[in-house]
Amino acid sequence: MSLKYQVVPVTSFSQNCSIVWCDETMDGVVVDPGGDVEHLLSVIKDQGVNVTRLVLTHGHLDHVGGTQSLSVLLGGVDIVGPHKDDDFWLQELAGQSQMFGFPPTQAFEPNQWLNEGDSIDFGRESLRVFHTPGHTPGHIILFSEAAKLAFVGDVLFNGSIGRTDFPKGDFNTLINSIKTKLWPLGKEVRFVPGHGPESTFGHERVSNPFVADELPY
Repeated sequence: MSLKYQVVPVTSFSQNCSIVWCDETMDGVVVDPGGDVEHLLSVIKDQGVNVTRLVLTHGHLDHVGGTQSLSVLLGGVDIVGPHKDDDFWLQELAGQSQMFGFPPTQAFEPNQWLNEGDSIDFGRESLRVFHTPGHTPGHIILFSEAAKLAFVGDVLFNGSIGRTDFPKGDFNTLINSIKTKLWPLGKEVRFVPGHGPESTFGHERVSNPFVADELPY
């Protein structure tokens, strides 16, 4: 398997930023660069990754706060995602950063919005895009068929699910996204959540109190 990744927790929210790359070509992407940009840059350089794009799963500050700065430091690489339905979150970044005591963050629009069925290609690797609303209306997840690995942002956690009490969040919509978009990818799929430890879809299906649908024996 040539897909490699390193999870780097950033910001006071311990958000999982993921540096993902093809170890044959060393081309890669950064998923959800929420902050601590200098630290991210040092990890990218230490790993020798040629970052081609920054990819956003959704528009919340702790996932996007360092995006513009990191893009500049990497020579102006494109910012892609999330789905356009999260545009209102990106336009409210200044207010979000003030509310949560983050460094001032200006509104921006990505170079490309992402839709269901799109793919993020780098080196010999490819991540498929699935639109997974509920936590936010424009949330997307990324899936590597070859590696059986998903980057799911704040849709699903080890033992929990994303909050739905934010503007335009919806509990039933989130549960539907998990059960119709994530579960069909396979029980063996390992996932990197937006916060906390990794897990597998199979483990969550027998143990997660919000979405378990199978008995553990």
